[in-house]
Amino acid sequence: MAASPLGQITRGTTGTNRLRRIDRWIARHPALRRAEDPLVVDLGYGASAVTTLELHARLSATRPDVEVRGLEIDPARVSRARAQLAEVRAGRTSFATDAHVEFARGGFEVPLPGGRRPAVIRAMNVLRQYDEADVARAWESMTSRLAPGGLLVEGTCDELGRICTWVAVSGDGVPQTLTVSLRLAGLEHPAIAAERLPKALIHRNVEGERVHRFLAALDAEWGRAAVVSPFGPVHRWQSALAAMDAAGWPLRERGRWRLGEVTVPWEAVAPASVA
Repeated sequence: MAASPLGQITRGTTGTNRLRRIDRWIARHPALRRAEDPLVVDLGYGASAVTTLELHARLSATRPDVEVRGLEIDPARVSRARAQLAEVRAGRTSFATDAHVEFARGGFEVPLPGGRRPAVIRAMNVLRQYDEADVARAWESMTSRLAPGGLLVEGTCDELGRICTWVAVSGDGVPQTLTVSLRLAGLEHPAIAAERLPKALIHRNVEGERVHRFLAALDAEWGRAAVVSPFGPVHRWQSALAAMDAAGWPLRERGRWRLGEVTVPWEAVAPASVA
């Protein structure tokens, strides 16, 4: 392991169920389901081990043999997470006592014993404090550690996990998709996701940029779909996305629309200067 982990210590904000939307998306992704070695790294889990333990619990429903390794730069957070894990092992929590979870110190270099390479790296709310110019280098560092066919999931969410966005990045460091996932009950405007866009996009939500056009179209169709609101927010959301699809937006993963999700290829939202 590198003497000095790569990266900056995050604010550490975390909370129970905050990353549930991302976890469930990872659980059904082929990068995990088809992995020969289902090792998942939770990079920058924050001040508590809870979201790492929840990640394992959700992924184990798909891959009972999944292993999760939480990495943090701050040694104090690693010590705290290990203490929490000891409580799990002692049966004093709701998590499985034999959960395949470990915690260690590390950053973007993703140190793993025995030269193992993870099938998935989850790095949520990690790059938010960085400059946009730092993103590509961080992606490259993390994805270089992935197993063949592996995936980096990098993004941002609000404190309650009701507004989430993430980018799926392949092993060659090339972004593949952007997913927006929202709690539909009480949703006023889908473009609220702009506040939680990944660092690669959050400063691009301006006129002339693809992500701005995407969010504006999403907002417009959500507004037009208000006529079906009596049938519930899920029906309204699905109607809005169906209209976007009919208008030519390359929406993916139609089966997950009912969950308040929409996924588009990166090319549909990529910064104009680097698309």
